[in-house]
Amino acid sequence: MAAYFDAASAAPLHPVARQALLAALDEGWADPARLYREGRRARLLLDAARETVAEMVGCRADELVFTPSGTRSVHEGVAGALAGRRRVGRHMVVSAVEHSSVLHATTAENGGEVTEVGTDRAGRVGAEEFGAALRADTALACLQSANHEVGTVQPVAEVAELCRAAGVPLLVDAAQSLGWGPAPDGWSLLAASAHKWGGPAGVGLLAVRKGTRYSVRGPADERESGRAPGFENLPAIVAAAASLRAVRAEAAAEGARLSVLVERIRRRVPELVPDVEVVGDAVRRLPHIVTFSCLYVDGESLLHELDRAGFSVSSGSSCTSSTLTPSHVLKAMGVLSEGNVRVSLPPGTEAADVDRFLDVLPGIVRSVRERLGAPTPASAPTGNGGDEPALVVDSLGKRCPIPVIELAKVIGDVPVGAIVSVLSDDEAARLDIPAWCAMREQEYVAEHPAPRGSAYWVRRLG
Repeated sequence: MAAYFDAASAAPLHPVARQALLAALDEGWADPARLYREGRRARLLLDAARETVAEMVGCRADELVFTPSGTRSVHEGVAGALAGRRRVGRHMVVSAVEHSSVLHATTAENGGEVTEVGTDRAGRVGAEEFGAALRADTALACLQSANHEVGTVQPVAEVAELCRAAGVPLLVDAAQSLGWGPAPDGWSLLAASAHKWGGPAGVGLLAVRKGTRYSVRGPADERESGRAPGFENLPAIVAAAASLRAVRAEAAAEGARLSVLVERIRRRVPELVPDVEVVGDAVRRLPHIVTFSCLYVDGESLLHELDRAGFSVSSGSSCTSSTLTPSHVLKAMGVLSEGNVRVSLPPGTEAADVDRFLDVLPGIVRSVRERLGAPTPASAPTGNGGDEPALVVDSLGKRCPIPVIELAKVIGDVPVGAIVSVLSDDEAARLDIPAWCAMREQEYVAEHPAPRGSAYWVRRLG
């Protein structure tokens, strides 16, 4: 039986959403801006949906508009806030692990400087570091409520207080967390997307607090306060509102149940599979997401094998990306990106499905490693090294995880203290080789420029 473990990308349509969608297709097809009977009926449905979602968000109904997507909500929020505060400046502060839609919006809409605040190895932003990045010309700050790749919950309340003291509006991307509860208070703008909580795709929301300077940019009409032009997808909006109310009613019980299953995965995967790093905050996290990375594994092959075994998961590995660049989230955290797997459990996931996943995972990882010729632990000679490479590994033109596999194969061939230089033009090597050193207790020395790509120096410690 197939198991869908990628709810962080898109949650299955909630049964309540399906029922509401079908009902609204019959009752909510007319133009809610018209005064005749069918239009008034549509307006009642739209107003009721807005009231419901506003209650779940924790804002006034007239502060919230519906958009075609969460990405559109982010872009409209960033553009409108920057336009409203153009006299203050163009500086922005964002976390380095924001969703790509936020990072793209800052590039597309902002002509000024953007400061990215880093995170710890668990992917959590330091509130003090974020506050220190705020300046007199900061027009907008952005901080997600919880990370979409590793589930780490961010210190929104603390950052919001610092932003309030500095007079800077804070935009919160609450897409991953809104189904589990409202974002901590203090935000000025909030964006989310219905397909993350079990609503239909094509419905986003943007809330702008009263008193936040905001100026609509781009196309506008009389709909949705001018912030989301075009005819509203009323049936989908009604379904989104109904499903949000339903999932929030179930959130406490379902979150506690899924958290137990996630904790089982966090604990058992390192016990069952050697050379695995579980990433993300172990405590301050969403209840349904767990992410881990496997050394010496091609992420694309791993996902394909898991799919054949009946498990749909996601990955931040560069070899599963069309750009062949590692996840910016994993890069900011400084953790291993190769062989990365994100398991995000949808509501209703059974313990038996998790147990079956844990049963098949070790064999799948082992088979992928064998196919790639990954090393096995072995004893190695000892001796004294120097300050120049004793061995050069040419991995130019090879993609993850081959450079790391070739490094692991030869590290035991040099004396303790000696340096191995790995030549690589794969962007992922800049992240994965230092991460491998941390996991295998070897010393990452430095990255040096090379005629092609870079030379990564690693000193053998034992």
